[in-house]
Amino acid sequence: MAVTSLQPGPAGRPDFDRIIPYKPPLWLRNGHVQSVWPSLFRKVPLQQPERVRLATDDGDELLLDWYRQGSGRLAVISHGLEGHSRRPYVLGLARALLQEGWDVLAWNFRSCGGEMNRLPRFYHSGATEDLAAVVRHGLSGGYPALALAGFSMGGNLSLLYLGQQGERLDARIAGAVTFSVPCDLAGSADVLAAPAQKIYMNRFLRDLEVKMAAKARLYPELIDVEGYGKLRTFHEFDNRYTAPLHGFRDARDYWQQCSALFRLKDIRVPALMVNAADDPFLSSACFPESRSVTGPNVTLEVPGWGGHVGFVERNRDGRYWSERRAVDFMNRLLS
Repeated sequence: MAVTSLQPGPAGRPDFDRIIPYKPPLWLRNGHVQSVWPSLFRKVPLQQPERVRLATDDGDELLLDWYRQGSGRLAVISHGLEGHSRRPYVLGLARALLQEGWDVLAWNFRSCGGEMNRLPRFYHSGATEDLAAVVRHGLSGGYPALALAGFSMGGNLSLLYLGQQGERLDARIAGAVTFSVPCDLAGSADVLAAPAQKIYMNRFLRDLEVKMAAKARLYPELIDVEGYGKLRTFHEFDNRYTAPLHGFRDARDYWQQCSALFRLKDIRVPALMVNAADDPFLSSACFPESRSVTGPNVTLEVPGWGGHVGFVERNRDGRYWSERRAVDFMNRLLS
């Protein structure tokens, strides 16, 4: 089968037996092609959103893109590492959800969305306080139901948030759907450090270099970019920047505390994690099959293909497979 999943959990969960299979054409059955194709060739026409600046408790702000059409249900979409709210994968899902009668709130991590944030800190895989602020803002609009959607880092963040909330989760939050989730941060960092993934690692480091240089100009006493070009891995980057700027002891401490893998069992609402078997970014631990790890409410699906945030599909409505899968899951959350 192209898609596998764990068995549904306790009675009362939505019926996950009807899985939409993903069978791409032969030329798309390659994880690297899937991973780069959408960013190079996909365009998603969508109306301009309402841009909102959300103040944070620590004196910073988040940039939010609202798509409102007066529905009674809201989807909050979280993007991936060095992404933003106008990436094709975010716009594709936003468009599909709008067509299905959802309101959509796509938010930008700190330093993303076209503007540098105010504080020395930026974003990281465990910044659930920012997602919590976005969720509170969304719910303040009077929505009786809200669902989360996340891609890559945004998927880890969404699942980590649900796990941390546990029994305290607002009853209006129905669940989450996530794709290409590096829920094992340490293992995924090791995968990306391999020579075969050098092209991806170099791209991330180049993009982050621009931000760290900007941060260094604003906070020269805290941030030094001398010798940045010698960095080769996330271990080196996170040790030098992410960990000290966000209160972690080192990269390993950061990865341990912020990997959603260790909090999946604490999630109390239905959550879908879709990780392609050919994803070039994910470690083997990102495919947990034991209920002792996933808990009763997380369902893992593993399509044979899809790459990292790919799941490309060519059809008349313009939707990718991931968008059809997400819409189906999210609609049934509220049925």
